[in-house]
Amino acid sequence: MTEDSEIFDQAASAPADERIARALRDRILEGHLPPGTQLRDSRLSAEFAVARHTLRGALRRLEHEGLIVYPMHKSAAVKTLTADDVHEIYRVRRALELGAIENSSAAPAEAFEALEATVHAAESAVSQEAWNHVGTASLRFHQAIVGMFGSVSIDQFFSGVLAQLRLAFAVMKDEAQWQTPWVPRDREICGLIRSGNRAGAAALTRQYLDESERGVVDVVRANEMNQRRPARRRRHNAPEGGQ
Repeated sequence: MTEDSEIFDQAASAPADERIARALRDRILEGHLPPGTQLRDSRLSAEFAVARHTLRGALRRLEHEGLIVYPMHKSAAVKTLTADDVHEIYRVRRALELGAIENSSAAPAEAFEALEATVHAAESAVSQEAWNHVGTASLRFHQAIVGMFGSVSIDQFFSGVLAQLRLAFAVMKDEAQWQTPWVPRDREICGLIRSGNRAGAAALTRQYLDESERGVVDVVRANEMNQRRPARRRRHNAPEGGQ
């Protein structure tokens, strides 16, 4: 049995709610479910051909991962991130990505090949100006870095973290301008890791994460302010004595 078929068999044998959660998480990570998207029980249970209680189990998993919320008296919806959420994401990224780089000497050859493949996918997407795919490939690059730990549990946890990060990307006004500069840096980090220059890779990754966090936080805060302005304006313009 090949490694791919083993992975397929493991996925197929997973509980239904876990498989559905994985599918929805992938859609978020790939940019197909932006913040605010409603996740209606009836539609999704029909799509996945499962009972509603099974679908709700999958949604509870995603709620626990910080990917969806339940607004009062409404269906589940994909979460809109705050600046505090972004800071937490980057705290986790530093711990896991830098730790994986430090321990990369123990990674198998397949892990380095996976790292190279994700960078190649991002470069190909840039050449095609497929910016959504660029973002996805870049996130998969960082997943591949953490994958060098060789831990299924860490991989599963980190996939949820990166799906959260994709929700922050969704508020970028110019995705091409945001995504393009990171791909050459992914290539450089990949080269340093593959050559065994772990100190250089860690230093560049730390700088990369610091700059990325500042940029994402600035955009998320600006989005938060824009969302609050209409509410302030309505309160300001409301007639005295009105409801």
